Amino acid sequence: MTVRRSIRYLSKGRVIEVADFAPTATLLDHLRLERRLVGTKEGCAEGDCGACTVALGRLVDGRLVYEPINACIRLLGTVDGCEVVTIEDLAEGGVLHPLQQAMVRRHASQCGFCTPGIVMSLFTLYATPGRHDRDAVIDRLSGNLCRCTGYRPIVDAALEACDARPDQRPDDLFAAHAAATAVALAGLTDAAAVFVGDETRFFAAPHRLDTLADILEACPDATLVAGATDVGLWITKAGRDLPRIVHLGRIAGLDRIEETAEGLSIGATVSLAAAAERLAAWDPDLAHLFRRIGSVQVRASGTLGGNIANGSPIGDSPPALIALDASLELWGGGTLRQIPLERFFLAYGRQDRRPGEIVTRVVVPRLEAHHAFRAYKIAKRHDQDISSVMAALRLTLDGDRITEARLAFGGMAGTPMRAAGAEAALVGASLRSAGGWRPALDALRGDFTPLTDMRASADYRMEAAVGLLGRALAEIAGTPSHKTRVFGLREEVGHDAHA
Repeated sequence: MTVRRSIRYLSKGRVIEVADFAPTATLLDHLRLERRLVGTKEGCAEGDCGACTVALGRLVDGRLVYEPINACIRLLGTVDGCEVVTIEDLAEGGVLHPLQQAMVRRHASQCGFCTPGIVMSLFTLYATPGRHDRDAVIDRLSGNLCRCTGYRPIVDAALEACDARPDQRPDDLFAAHAAATAVALAGLTDAAAVFVGDETRFFAAPHRLDTLADILEACPDATLVAGATDVGLWITKAGRDLPRIVHLGRIAGLDRIEETAEGLSIGATVSLAAAAERLAAWDPDLAHLFRRIGSVQVRASGTLGGNIANGSPIGDSPPALIALDASLELWGGGTLRQIPLERFFLAYGRQDRRPGEIVTRVVVPRLEAHHAFRAYKIAKRHDQDISSVMAALRLTLDGDRITEARLAFGGMAGTPMRAAGAEAALVGASLRSAGGWRPALDALRGDFTPLTDMRASADYRMEAAVGLLGRALAEIAGTPSHKTRVFGLREEVGHDAHA
């Protein structure tokens, strides 16, 4: 096995090699403190405000793709093999990037603290082929806060630069150098295991599962990370010292999505953004749900496997996946096992994961013609907020009669859970008879004993869950969606398909 004692990334066409860094070092601190690239700012230090946004360039199926990420919670070691683009890189020969020029013309900056992150988010949109309308711009800005300028001139500047026809959008230096960049990134790809540090403190990024097994056998207390959108906060906000970190992002095969006869097999290190692209094609509610998991920056870094493996009771993806009857593949000790996702969550902070075992894949059965699916997220903010209540359900129908019900909720207990009583009450009920739903709504009140916390009271959670179940049943029964959905959001995700 080849071991590399450094990480390597591309910056302005040259390879940057870093051989000495703390396992918990963030990309933001490296850029500001080591390389003195201080245009990238630190605001919240938790991936919410977007002031620290930079772009990562990667080869995806041979194509160069730029995605925005939060440098404040992205661990330095995880950018191995990528191109890192900061605000300092956009101008060429004293000439501003077209996006920067549009920001100036539209007076889209006042104090300027948030502006570098805003520009970098929009740069990744500019670098994405095709025309981009107002909805695309607003989505791209969902992870960037601006308290001075106001968003209208920022959106106007983005539309001026990004909504032009591709043949009218001037190539920037990144498009002009794309072929050379792709060659350089391909040259950084190898099958070596990265190990920086010593046995007491290290950052490791194995390339194979058997190498990972050796590391975990020697260091069972090592912290596993993929996108670090959760673990990053343990470091920046909780102040935890994590002396041994193992990054899963280089393990071959874990980043693949495979089509199967039953549905999709999604590798554990597939990003939320990539998983969303495939799952969203199944149902508009899945599209809307994944659109509201964090921001574009969070979805570009965070992984589906990580969203599950950290076992949060308010994680957004597990209830939807449980409703879809997803299963989990776990690997450890050279053996694979597969369990229903709902059985993975044992209690708050506890999962059915044996020592040395990791989540490797999520297997999701596709929705069939006889299925009806709904998913709802209730949060205090529409964009980038943690759920107060997350609800998802899949009904199996024989005409208008319910033959099976899978109802899953997040935020209602210490783990994501199914509502067994309400499910049983729905079996045999007719969608034509609203009175037949009442037993299920009543049963739901006995399925959970929610807690009160900063996000919602127990009473609110219970009433919201009952209301969401009733709403889902009404929609599936044929109630026009404009009566159950906020106008505009319905159109955004194409909910007329449900009407």
